Amino acid sequence: MQENLSNMIRVALIGSTGYTALEVARILLSHEKAELTIATSRSDEGKPLSEIHPSLAGRCDVALQPFDPKTIAENADVAMCCLPHGASAESVRDLALAGIRVIDFSADFRLSSVPLYEKWYGVTHPWPDRVGNVVYGMPEFFGDEIANADVVANPGCYPTSAIMPLAPLVKAGLIEADDIIVDSKSGVSGAGRSPKLGTLYCEANESIAAYAIASHRHGPEMQDLIHRIADKTVNVLFTPHLTPMDRGILSTIYARPVLQDNDTVESVSSRLMAQLRDTYRDHPFVHVVDHLPATKHVAMTNHVQMTVRVSGNEDQPGRVIIVCAIDNLSKGASGAAIQNMNVMFGIDQMTGL
Repeated sequence: MQENLSNMIRVALIGSTGYTALEVARILLSHEKAELTIATSRSDEGKPLSEIHPSLAGRCDVALQPFDPKTIAENADVAMCCLPHGASAESVRDLALAGIRVIDFSADFRLSSVPLYEKWYGVTHPWPDRVGNVVYGMPEFFGDEIANADVVANPGCYPTSAIMPLAPLVKAGLIEADDIIVDSKSGVSGAGRSPKLGTLYCEANESIAAYAIASHRHGPEMQDLIHRIADKTVNVLFTPHLTPMDRGILSTIYARPVLQDNDTVESVSSRLMAQLRDTYRDHPFVHVVDHLPATKHVAMTNHVQMTVRVSGNEDQPGRVIIVCAIDNLSKGASGAAIQNMNVMFGIDQMTGL
């Protein structure tokens, strides 16, 4: 690896044609301590990045190159790997062995075991020795490990909207861990940039649809990470929905409270809100709010908004209802990656965000 003589963090973008890659490039344009120095594509070599993403015209004209770990390691300090599962793990392995730090956007290193990964993703893992040995890229819980990591597994978008409100409450024993329902709505960009029937305008506009009921790959990620953070086994029933908006995720989460003597709706609600506020007091991107969050409140930002309501009569608390809003392309993907990069290189995590 060539010595970096500048004060800027040099960033490589691996797999540059999707929405997450565009979002990384867009954020880096206003990042005062990092710059995009190399971008790769298997299908568009030689083209400027702005030809693939016209919104970057005149602002980011890095030419797309073939994937070569040695060249990337010589020209970058960190690689952001925006490839699909399976293919990503191979590239991450080659980059890490070439001596460059990597933030992986795929699910290849998020889960804690090879059998769990291969069950849900249906492929043989190309770097099984690192599964369970890669830090999960959520600085609110794993900041110290991220700071020293060679490889970081960037979180899934849906899991971020569920793990962040649920993990502190499960860990504190304030909600029952065996009966949690996560109902999530996502903008169409969550399905990626490749054309698909269900995301065509005539299919998605003026419609909302559930999909992958009881079979979405992000369900196991939610359970696995909440277990790792809270040290308790959880049972999450997850249902995703596609909504006709560009970006954003709103998750409405249902759980049963662990009640104390003489509990009321107000006392349960206050206890849960206090736990969330205490957990995130020193984390600038997470906001525990009194109002009901909406995707517009966090659009185009790396911020998270969450709140709690409790059903039932005044002296007979019922279900806990948690509402959490994030931007799926920012805190759910590229913004989180920039936040992780900032932590990895010891700068203020809000830089550029």
